[in-house]
Amino acid sequence: MKLASLKRGGRDGSLIVVSGDLSRYAVAGDIAPTLQRALDDWADAAPRLEALCEQVNAGRIDTHPLIDDELAAPLPRAYQWADGSAYLNHVELVRRARGAELPESLWSDPLMYQGGSDAFAGPRQNILVQSEDYGVDFEAEVAVITGDVPMAASAAQAAGEIRLLMLVNDVSLRKLIPAELAKGFGFFHSKPASACSPVAVTPDELGAAWDGRKLHLPLLSWLDGQPFGRPDAGTDMAFDFAQLVAHAARTRVLGAGTIVGSGTVSNRQDTAHGSAIADGGVGYSCIAELRMIETINNGQPSTAFMGFGDRVRIEMLDASGASIFGAIDQYVAPYRPPN
Repeated sequence: MKLASLKRGGRDGSLIVVSGDLSRYAVAGDIAPTLQRALDDWADAAPRLEALCEQVNAGRIDTHPLIDDELAAPLPRAYQWADGSAYLNHVELVRRARGAELPESLWSDPLMYQGGSDAFAGPRQNILVQSEDYGVDFEAEVAVITGDVPMAASAAQAAGEIRLLMLVNDVSLRKLIPAELAKGFGFFHSKPASACSPVAVTPDELGAAWDGRKLHLPLLSWLDGQPFGRPDAGTDMAFDFAQLVAHAARTRVLGAGTIVGSGTVSNRQDTAHGSAIADGGVGYSCIAELRMIETINNGQPSTAFMGFGDRVRIEMLDASGASIFGAIDQYVAPYRPPN
């Protein structure tokens, strides 16, 4: 089934069940007012949501047209957002860009940071920043939403608690990152609100593309209308989602509704592990990787980070070419303080 949240209904939105073709929806408030409430009581809520989903897809109940502008993130705010970095090609490239080596331990111990989860952006919400000088970059990712995961859970236990999948644009302000990391305390100002796809889906919606731990489909991104990336999310993923969730739960319980991200999807390819779509490669899921390849090839980057008015679109299609999660489609815009 496919689930989403309307903006109306307060900070946590209003839960809806969306048709498989993403064209219409039914309100699920009689089952659970919010997605968080459904996740808190998944054993009871999931079968009832599935039954409602069947009615929506069969056209047996009245529905409303789905309008992406009316959607919040599936979880407009979450108790926890832990973003991994499972694609070590991406880690290597962005570290090289700031003159850092790739520690050998990263092959056995995944990177993960805890991001802000109090306000995820909806799929059509602008990327708001005070200055273009921050180095605005997108990062196309896949994420899972979990049920309750016990502390020190095994990867097998963690896999069993994956409830939903969605796409994420983990926005980075690249020019703020080096100074923050130099302090030795991690990201903060350099990681503004991440945006989420219109819908989150249960694993069964993905068919053979989901093997229980990885999603084997290309993740597509466009920058200002031009194809930018199409790496396969199941390729070169050094740590699968079960491992990432278990890593997050190593010393703490993960509450239902925890979001765990894959990190920027990245495939190893040609010139020092990068090749643009125009050159026959699969491109990139962020601008930073392209800039690193330009530096390798030409001694310096030539592609600018995003500025006001620039647009990024992130989407994943199934084998028939249909959108699975809907598209994240955002413009960069100047932040205006409230009056």
